[in-house]
Amino acid sequence: MSAKKTRVPHDSLARFVAEIFEQGGGCPESDANTIAQCLVQTNLWGIDGHGVIRVPIYLERLRNGAMNSHPRVHSIRSEGGLEVLDADNGAGYIAGKAAMQRAIELARDKAVSAVGIINSNHCGATALYARMAAEAGMVGIAMTNVAPNMSMPGVRKPITGNNPIAVAIPTFDAFPFCLDISLSAVAGGKLIVAAKNGDSIPLGWATGKDGQPTTDAKEGFEGFLLPVGAHKGFGLSLMVDILCGVITGGAFQEHLKGMYKYPKDPSATAHLMLVINPLVLMSREQLKARMMEFVDNLKATPVNPGADEILLPGEIEYRTENERRSEGIPLPLAVFEDLTRLGNEIDRSI
Repeated sequence: MSAKKTRVPHDSLARFVAEIFEQGGGCPESDANTIAQCLVQTNLWGIDGHGVIRVPIYLERLRNGAMNSHPRVHSIRSEGGLEVLDADNGAGYIAGKAAMQRAIELARDKAVSAVGIINSNHCGATALYARMAAEAGMVGIAMTNVAPNMSMPGVRKPITGNNPIAVAIPTFDAFPFCLDISLSAVAGGKLIVAAKNGDSIPLGWATGKDGQPTTDAKEGFEGFLLPVGAHKGFGLSLMVDILCGVITGGAFQEHLKGMYKYPKDPSATAHLMLVINPLVLMSREQLKARMMEFVDNLKATPVNPGADEILLPGEIEYRTENERRSEGIPLPLAVFEDLTRLGNEIDRSI
């Protein structure tokens, strides 16, 4: 463990963060707890760029009115298995969970559902919502659009967001299949973590504002991300923006505002939650057996001597969560100091 990091028990960290949002940000207790649990859960999975490192910017936006501390998430359009919710400019975690829960309810009746959310804000790791469906025995797909922060090599302007997408499929075992990716070469949160740690970044992650590749994390964060798989990631990011923003009636492309660049303005983020209910096609026992066969075949694939084992998407997060629940969540010193400062404002300590 680096001397620059401090380990904090996950449960005490969640209580502390909830108090910050309730007492420091004016959120209702239930909403504050939801936001805190989402952030800490993300840290438990090892997705630290979407964890408690985001607390200061969320709190700033709550305090300056850019984000509504008392949102009323409500339905504005509905037909069959399709629905659109208005997040009332609240935290993306509140809206995202409400939308996925609604999508699960619709899928129980309709077999397939899609619930869009407009007028929302940053919702963190999309796995938070996709996994809700998997826990209910269904397939969950969660995606969100992002203000343009991604370009193509040689282009001097961001064209689209890195627009994350997650897919979770139940295995009815220790952990679900869960693929959670952003469509940039690396998630923007990793640049934040690298900058906090004083680390450089590999070429191919980002460019500076001039469109030239950089290894400086701060310069890359202030510039543009690059897509994963070149034109493939670029095209998929356009698809997510259309599904989340265009067809729901929400904001898309330049109508979105990044929370760091525009900390005083609503983000107008849009999300989409899709659920497929496979239990209308087969029993739980049949699906479990088929998924176990799938996983066993994957694990039995031979690898070269010295090569890493093949892991199911979601397995690294499962192992990391087990370790961090036991040993605590490692926080970079800069993040720990930021949280300590915010805690001092409400006379609370981690």
